[in-house]
Amino acid sequence: MISSTFLAMAIFLVIAVPISVVIAIISFVPYIMDPTFPASPMFILRQIVSGLDSTTLLAIPMFVLSGIIMARGGISKKLFNIFAYFIGDKTGGMPCAVVITCLFYGAISGSAPATTAAVGAMTIPLLVSLGYNIVFCAALVAISGGLGVIIPPSVPFIMYSMGSGASVGDLFTAGIVPGILIGACIMIYAVYYCKKHGEDKEKIKASVDELRKNGFLKVFMDSFWALLSPIIILGGIYSGAVTPTEAAVISVVYALVICLFIYKTLKISELYQVLREAVATFAPILFILGAANAFSRVLTLTQAPQILAEFMGDNISNKIILLILINIFLLFVGMVMDTGPAILILTPIFVPIITAVGIDPVHFGVILIVNLAIGFVTPPLGNNLFVASTMTKVPVMSIAKKVVPFMGAFAFALILITFIPQISLLFIR
Repeated sequence: MISSTFLAMAIFLVIAVPISVVIAIISFVPYIMDPTFPASPMFILRQIVSGLDSTTLLAIPMFVLSGIIMARGGISKKLFNIFAYFIGDKTGGMPCAVVITCLFYGAISGSAPATTAAVGAMTIPLLVSLGYNIVFCAALVAISGGLGVIIPPSVPFIMYSMGSGASVGDLFTAGIVPGILIGACIMIYAVYYCKKHGEDKEKIKASVDELRKNGFLKVFMDSFWALLSPIIILGGIYSGAVTPTEAAVISVVYALVICLFIYKTLKISELYQVLREAVATFAPILFILGAANAFSRVLTLTQAPQILAEFMGDNISNKIILLILINIFLLFVGMVMDTGPAILILTPIFVPIITAVGIDPVHFGVILIVNLAIGFVTPPLGNNLFVASTMTKVPVMSIAKKVVPFMGAFAFALILITFIPQISLLFIR
């Protein structure tokens, strides 16, 4: 029964049936094969609806909407300016400013493609005008955009929390140091690349000097409200003043206030298009969430997670080997499946396995998300690659080749995160 379910999934995916539809359909397979199976069609439909009845779930559309408002309001440019002001004229300074901007913007949007689009639309033309190779720029933004799902608030962390029962607040806290570590590894390679291939120092100096003519105070005040946004969102969560869901609502209100009335980079007449984009972005996620909840219930009834956990427990007693195998598997999944469905399908399978060998579910959540973040820049899916390709008109495979060394830096950080749990659990335990 279990093998038939996953065989049906493989067949539907091969013939390009949308993943949300696939998850819903295969939930019915066990009942079709055995009418005595407890998961009747009515049971599955109830699970799809009940899977959406969650206060925590409300945080996802709110963070999506907040990120879109910030993108339309040009917040990424204001963030970039403050970082470029300090390090822009250093070797690799401009590319490093892009990475830091993605770190901060990820703390606003919680989405990798959104971070790639918002930061890339502003920084890629600037970097190219300063003499940087356009393919390098596209690869840099694509890989840095992956930080958007690791740095809190993160939509994938919320999804993982729903499936694992781990605290959203703990997951957000656990993502901070790994996100900074990955960002640092990416910046180290960017500096090495710039030293090896050279930079147009004259153009870069002229650009930074033009920025510095405004004076630090003016640049800082222009960026102040953008810099304050992640502090308000995350500070509210970590202080216990608000829940993640309440913080998501606050982020929307804050984004509207600063974009409409402070920076005035967004018009009230544009709000309808912003809302349409938010609904178009979130609606597919909503259907996937409901279908995945039903599928996870069906998996539980088939005892698939328990069977797999027993098999791996009997055959793989070494925690290190288990983590290596899980990482390899997750890297492959990230290449062929979108992050949301992957999290919702794999979480109920792997959580019993990792808890049985003593791995903290919060630590595993970080490992899972970091692995899937690499999938944003690996063909054939590679959402960030397609976003960067659309902005630059550079072929996806050309960007993918250029991004390989960056992926090496990302993978090095993943190894450290996997085998040094304290990196994720530093501020939790």
